[in-house]
Amino acid sequence: MASSIVRGKYLISKVMSPTEATVIADGAVYQRDGEVVEIGTYADLAGRYSPDEVIGSPEHVIMPGLVNAHHHVGLTPFQLGSPDYPLELWLASRVAARDVDPYLDTLYSAFEMIESGVTTVQHLHSARRGPAPTWPKLADQVLRAYRDIGMRTSYAFGFRDQNRLVYGPDEEFVKGLPPDLAPDVSALLGGMAIDFDQYISSLFVDLYESWGRNRAERVRIWLAPTNLHWCSDKVLVAVKEYATRYRAGIHIHLLETVYQKLYAQRRFGVSAVRHLYDLGFLGPEVTLGHGVWLTEEDVELVARTGTCICHNPSSNLRLQSGIAPVNYFAERGVRVGLGIDEAGINDDRDMLQEMRLALKLHRVPGMGRAVPTSPQVLQMATQHGVHTTGFADRIGSLEPGKSADIVVMSLRNIAEPYLDAEVPIVDAVVHRGRSADVETVLIAGEVVMRDRHFTRVNKAEVLRELATSLKAPLRPDEVKRRELTRQLFPYVRRFYDGWIPPEGEPFYRQNQRG
Repeated sequence: MASSIVRGKYLISKVMSPTEATVIADGAVYQRDGEVVEIGTYADLAGRYSPDEVIGSPEHVIMPGLVNAHHHVGLTPFQLGSPDYPLELWLASRVAARDVDPYLDTLYSAFEMIESGVTTVQHLHSARRGPAPTWPKLADQVLRAYRDIGMRTSYAFGFRDQNRLVYGPDEEFVKGLPPDLAPDVSALLGGMAIDFDQYISSLFVDLYESWGRNRAERVRIWLAPTNLHWCSDKVLVAVKEYATRYRAGIHIHLLETVYQKLYAQRRFGVSAVRHLYDLGFLGPEVTLGHGVWLTEEDVELVARTGTCICHNPSSNLRLQSGIAPVNYFAERGVRVGLGIDEAGINDDRDMLQEMRLALKLHRVPGMGRAVPTSPQVLQMATQHGVHTTGFADRIGSLEPGKSADIVVMSLRNIAEPYLDAEVPIVDAVVHRGRSADVETVLIAGEVVMRDRHFTRVNKAEVLRELATSLKAPLRPDEVKRRELTRQLFPYVRRFYDGWIPPEGEPFYRQNQRG
């Protein structure tokens, strides 16, 4: 059985409250065979155990592995040619993206996540085009990439059965297109179609069976109805039934933009959250991705049902979606995780940067107003985030019996040339920690990155292979998609004309209370 002691000047074990975390000075973790056996001072553990190796030093801080609770792709949309449009236009622009090898693409983002301390990812696989029979192979390649690099993964393949291009019926939208454009758009949408029973069979049950039946140490298979407007009520009810039967979780994008809020009101006469509540869809196994446009009543329903929310601040800012009312979520006791989504504010996967953005973004004016604290943000990225992944009983804190998912960070840039002794270490990490400070990462006790070098795969070779694959000229079908997107774009934009009523009060409209 492999064992190690991981030590640092500080060991951050877990967050206890918005102002307090359990921190052990000169602390250490003793792990054996991937499980935390004991935490304490280094002197005490070193005197009682004889590990295979000692990792870290008095120049490091040790903390639990971080959780990216909402992730999609490797190469970012910006890298593939999609500027930061509003979400609805941005989705249309992504039709033009060239094909990328899913295995290499997944490794690319996994490198960046692990380098910033992420040990667990909720991967939401969104196939932008068909044919659907190829999707199980794509799913397998993504999961294989995470397996090969050693990352802990909660994987869900997104499903949609309606409104694939705009927030309205596919057939009606296509009918409004010019005769020379409609057939190609119809063919594009047809390629995205998959029967729900086939989806469940090949992209949930088969993956569930072949990847450990949600009992494997590092893999969980979840369900992902992509959003309320993309799924019929029949599908949403069926997804809930399958999740209950297989004890799987559900991750659904919801109320990311004001257009999604207006869509629900138009279609149901109530809010999106209220409609899901009436369907019996909400619950502790459900995570709502984004939740920017929840009303006060919505938040009460989320809190009452124990539903989780994943906050994605970078994505919401980049795509003009708004700012989620995270302060109110916290006030009402909603469990909130943190996700980087397609890419962070710097067009990368830096979880420490995302934590810092979440810390600063919600600092509303007023001396009596509650704003996020550093412990709360760390909790979002650890103890709360794990509830969005299916690993809640295994990770999120460093305690006996938990899996040894451990991040070893250098204190050099955090504390030098000076850091006042009164500054709590959790505050210092959240305010000043950078991905470059993450030196070594363990997942289930295994060192997957040591001194910034990956132990299972050769990063340079993977990136070189990925770059070489993208130097090939665009294929004819890729060229055709780009031209199709260029022609389609103005019609998508026109679809949403008049949706948002004129408003004269605020300079900025970032979310909505009622």
